[in-house]
Amino acid sequence: MKLILSIAIALVTVSCAAIQPPDAAGPRSGPPYPVVFTEQTQRTDASFLAFNRLAQVTTGQPGIELQPITAVIKSLPPATATPFYLPKVGVEAEMNEEETRESLRRFINDWRVLIGANPAHLSLVERTDRPDGIKVARYEQRPFRYPIRGGYGVLEIQFTANRVLRNLSSTCIPDAERLQAALAPLVPKLTAEDAVKAVRAADIPYTNPSGQQTTIRTSASEDVSAVELVTYVIPSTGRTDALELHIAWEISVGSNPRKLVYLDAVDGKLIRSAIAL
Repeated sequence: MKLILSIAIALVTVSCAAIQPPDAAGPRSGPPYPVVFTEQTQRTDASFLAFNRLAQVTTGQPGIELQPITAVIKSLPPATATPFYLPKVGVEAEMNEEETRESLRRFINDWRVLIGANPAHLSLVERTDRPDGIKVARYEQRPFRYPIRGGYGVLEIQFTANRVLRNLSSTCIPDAERLQAALAPLVPKLTAEDAVKAVRAADIPYTNPSGQQTTIRTSASEDVSAVELVTYVIPSTGRTDALELHIAWEISVGSNPRKLVYLDAVDGKLIRSAIAL
């Protein structure tokens, strides 16, 4: 019995070692961090197939450009023989604003694979009409406990008054439900006060408006405040096929220009240097 127990313990130890290499700092407890999103060939194939279906093309690889890693649509082909249209809502030749929003809702549902987001997780944050006649609808993806930052989680649809789709661009994160399940057990270790103190004590890398690289150190009189906790998405360190999702504090620094700094709320590391607003 003792021999069987020893073998079982040895097998578990070997299995764990294969899953995660030893940490020089010693064993860690808790869920893996940061949460990693990896590129998958199946996701790319699904996006191409979805576009072919919508374009009613049965053969050949479409000319759409996909975002790296996430494989969601980056832009439409520059020219297509048959234009794409938003669904028609209402009886008038030109849809009113309420009808336009319903049309956009139906369009997003039809194109959800290429957009890479559950329509229920998309919130319309901007609807504008440009001087050149192009109408723009901008959405934010909100599937996580904390809002997405880092240039991800945005959908933009450009179209004309007669419903012709002019461009479609998405930086949404697919598989959001699975990722949220991995993010849910993570508990921020830094309070807002901790994050502010860390930023005040650090030399923060900063690229000024003229493009020069420098560092900034906050003065005692300068305003430094924690805005909110966010889900910050960055390319994975040492990998070209993955993204990392971090829980971070968004810290507002100074004014004229106001700057934002992103500090990991779990391990206290600087994720993103100062960004001028």
